[in-house]
Amino acid sequence: MRIARDLLGRCRALTRSIAELERQLDERTRALAPQLLELAGCGPLSAAKLLCEIGPIERFASDAQLARHAGLAPLDASSGKHQRHRLDRGGNRQLNCALHRIAVTQGRVHAPARAYLERKQNERKSRREAIRCLKRQLARTVYTTLKSEPSLT
Repeated sequence: MRIARDLLGRCRALTRSIAELERQLDERTRALAPQLLELAGCGPLSAAKLLCEIGPIERFASDAQLARHAGLAPLDASSGKHQRHRLDRGGNRQLNCALHRIAVTQGRVHAPARAYLERKQNERKSRREAIRCLKRQLARTVYTTLKSEPSLT
């Protein structure tokens, strides 16, 4: 019984610590890039991850460079008559993962993103290829959002 109480106390302490850290992360993210948090599917954790992995947005001259850095720029994987692109396995995997989380969330709950995915799938793209296209669009959106943030320039 004593062991169970001790474990329960530790769990409660860790839960309080996690809640406090999440609150601090939310405050700092809202101070740095509030417009990023307005992006559908982008919570404080994803926004903080984007800010940390991208660094100063001035490093990138265009959204295409950001996409290449994140491994989102499509690579040609055509063969014969089949014209297609594939995901890039290189680039910053942490940044790619953050954008992927946002894309998947938008695909579930954001009507314009769902319509975009459906349109891409109607163009005979697989679900994976449609998500790659959505992630590329998100990279463009994140780039323009961070470029327009007065607190980051």
